[in-house]
Amino acid sequence: MKAGIVGLPNVGKSTLFNCLSNAKAQSANFPFCTIEPNVGVVNVPDSRLEKLESLVNPERVQPAVVEIVDIAGLVKGASKGEGLGNQFLGNIRETDAILHVLRCFEDDNIVHVDGSVDPVRDKETIDMELQLKDLETVDKKLEKVKRAAKIGNKEAQKEEAALLKVKKGLEAGKSVRALTELTAEERDEFIANLQLITDKPVMYICNVDEKSATSGNGYVDKVKEAVKDENAEVIFLAVGTEADITELDDYEERKMFLLDIGLDEPGSAKLIRSAYRLLNLQTYFTAGVKEVRAWTIPTGSSAPQAAGVIHTDFEKGFIRAEVIAYDDFASFGSEAKVKEAGKMRVEGKEYIVKDGDVMHFRFNV
Repeated sequence: MKAGIVGLPNVGKSTLFNCLSNAKAQSANFPFCTIEPNVGVVNVPDSRLEKLESLVNPERVQPAVVEIVDIAGLVKGASKGEGLGNQFLGNIRETDAILHVLRCFEDDNIVHVDGSVDPVRDKETIDMELQLKDLETVDKKLEKVKRAAKIGNKEAQKEEAALLKVKKGLEAGKSVRALTELTAEERDEFIANLQLITDKPVMYICNVDEKSATSGNGYVDKVKEAVKDENAEVIFLAVGTEADITELDDYEERKMFLLDIGLDEPGSAKLIRSAYRLLNLQTYFTAGVKEVRAWTIPTGSSAPQAAGVIHTDFEKGFIRAEVIAYDDFASFGSEAKVKEAGKMRVEGKEYIVKDGDVMHFRFNV
């Protein structure tokens, strides 16, 4: 599961990517510094994992991870190929969620491709290019479906109706994710397989200056107002400051830096957790003396599906899962004490895993 960082050139995408992944993608004060997408596998910060480590004292600890892709800056006309637009739009299509970076700070030393700072305008520029690309995809699909619909194919007529709703919305400047006219059935049956870019979940990341790192600024307020009907999350962080923090090797120095600007943890940590949720992912844990590990699964996964993330044999031969709620493990302090208190549950194939469950699987191959 991948989240792609998008935005206009020079808004801080590659600097943010470096903060998240420590991968040191090239970032500079000119457009199209990034050509090929950079990919980073990022650990998901989770205080529950640290607590389990302190209780179990394992040989190793493995956090959950999420994949972040740094995609080159889009420009006006990208949908028609401007600025290598087709390549970049193709990169976005391959991601599962979008992290849209917006410049929300003034700095005369950093050029803006449109000459002034206006995050709402920038958002609309990107939206329009993504919508135009989706419209191209929908029009191609409509051509094929209309032929079958004309000769009375009932399924094709349903699909045509759904596609026309999407076409109308895109032509009105609406992203597919915001179309309330579409039914859940239409989305599942006819739209999901098109992988439309504006149907992907999105989070807007407002890149602010250091003095706005704790409370945001007027630009952030304007973004929140502009996206209030999109069911999208808006967060703000001082990307340049976050980059400075990640350059510090000493943990105590980092902590002091954060306290000085009024933060209890890096904003990037909150962003990673938010991206994880945006991808509709959750975590369960395995905890033993060899390893304490966070496993990533889609929200709503069954116990056998969760077991299959460890090994396909676990899913095929699933018998049962022994489950401890994280809060119970943390409260009682060990698996043995949880068992004594009667708080360990035995669950079968129908069990839907809850975020934070500590699990052992019994299987037979």
